[in-house]
Amino acid sequence: MHAPYKLLALLIATGTATAAQADADVSGQIRARWDDRQPATQGPLAKGARLAPELIAPPASSGAIESELRGRWQMLSAAVALRTERAEGAAWQSDGSVNELYASGDAAGWQLSAGRRIVAWDVGYGFRPNDIVQQEKRRTLLNSTPQGRAVLQAEHFNASTAWSLVWVNPQRASDSEASSAFGGDEQALAARVYRHIGDADWHGFARYGQHTRTSLGAAVSWVASESLEVHASGRAAERADVLTIDPSAQGLVSSSPYRTLTQGKTAQALVGATWTAENKLSLMAEWWYDSSAPSNVQWDAWNSRNQQLAQTWFTGGPEALRPGVAGNLGWQAQAFGGSSLRRNNVFARVAWDHEGWKPSFDVLYMPADRGHVLTAALGWQGNRVRVDAGWRANRGPAESVAAQLPTRRTAYVAGTWAF
Repeated sequence: MHAPYKLLALLIATGTATAAQADADVSGQIRARWDDRQPATQGPLAKGARLAPELIAPPASSGAIESELRGRWQMLSAAVALRTERAEGAAWQSDGSVNELYASGDAAGWQLSAGRRIVAWDVGYGFRPNDIVQQEKRRTLLNSTPQGRAVLQAEHFNASTAWSLVWVNPQRASDSEASSAFGGDEQALAARVYRHIGDADWHGFARYGQHTRTSLGAAVSWVASESLEVHASGRAAERADVLTIDPSAQGLVSSSPYRTLTQGKTAQALVGATWTAENKLSLMAEWWYDSSAPSNVQWDAWNSRNQQLAQTWFTGGPEALRPGVAGNLGWQAQAFGGSSLRRNNVFARVAWDHEGWKPSFDVLYMPADRGHVLTAALGWQGNRVRVDAGWRANRGPAESVAAQLPTRRTAYVAGTWAF
């Protein structure tokens, strides 16, 4: 038995015994999944892999077993995850993480928490401008528990109002690496106020980050009728941490030219609506704008650099040049690392919940270059067992960003057992 699963078995046994003896609440799940990936035939990573397959490996299909154990005992809550994965042609890789581990309690009408905890805010589905603490990755193929942030949190609420105050990554105050912490990893103070008025939920947000400084945001979710819900969210920030290419990088370079930089004023906004029928058929549409994503000019320069790098190598050229060109093309794929690829995005989704079956289909469309991401999924939920299958394809014109992502198509199947 692999070491992580020996640990999981021990955790389950220990948790079960603890639950029996001390009224602890213990639950978990084990999921087996297979992801079949078709590498893209265009884009910088594909070109680099063709040029030097010994240096750059395209995305490979893989199988994985993912396990999670959650527990609560008195003031303590914890969630640990274990994952073992094997990509085609590679050895098994195992890793574990503590997603949550915090203590909580009440004092003077406030609920206090300290430790690693998931603090997720905002009202959007495809994108969340005001997810200023967790900064969770959206639209993953399968839902999984993210790793929380180190926080000190205080909350106060009543029937219609709630206040939340969070000190994110307080350990960064004395950490020698604090100056290299960006985005969600920086030390920050965050606050949220929530108010339910009539048929609407109103939210206000504020954040002060060690690097990104001040940002303010607001969101609303309004139940317009029994079938229609409308939501909107927006945030303005003094600074934002972005991954961008060094403007001085010209031609072949000996190390990655991409750097995490702090740019000036940024804005993010989202508007969406959901319509739900009596038979649980639902339609959703969202538009969002994210100025922290690369601009059209930046993507045009990126495409130009891809072409220049590809033309640097020619059949029969110097062998010493080949791996350098391939490496530079591979580094170009780092531009895909942001939360949004393009600044303007349109998202639409249709889903149906019928007697345990949950089919869905969605499309993310980027008007700037007509790139789009299509996703179809089907899930079945039983008492303790869930089965999922799906397919995602990145499409668009040859120079669109979506068409140049490393993976052209991904199909997956997964089975989950909850205990």
